[in-house]
Amino acid sequence: MKFKSINQNTQFIRAYRKGASYVTPLLVTYVIKNRWGHVRIGITSSKKIGGAVQRNRARRVIRAAVRALNLDMNQGYDIIFVARSKTTRCKSWQLEPLIKQRLTDAGVINAEKITDISNQAL
Repeated sequence: MKFKSINQNTQFIRAYRKGASYVTPLLVTYVIKNRWGHVRIGITSSKKIGGAVQRNRARRVIRAAVRALNLDMNQGYDIIFVARSKTTRCKSWQLEPLIKQRLTDAGVINAEKITDISNQAL
């Protein structure tokens, strides 16, 4: 699934202030409804994580995990993923179940769709 990017600071601030947050040791996820009718994703990493190499790795790992999930998401959401310091030391396959669970908790993914997809694979 192709996603649109969030790249304006005001859109990030809106998600931080008004969105629901879901925290794990590896990742913080903010989810808020938008009026555009499609899913937009933003990925951030602060200087607390480390230098440019570590920050870029954290964003790359999160992006790879989201792409690998290939989920059928409900339309009309802004999703912000904030990398934490442990994100730089993990692989994308370790983030996939965390992202899937957080998006299910937020209502972006229907739990019924996940079970239908997993049953079809069998």
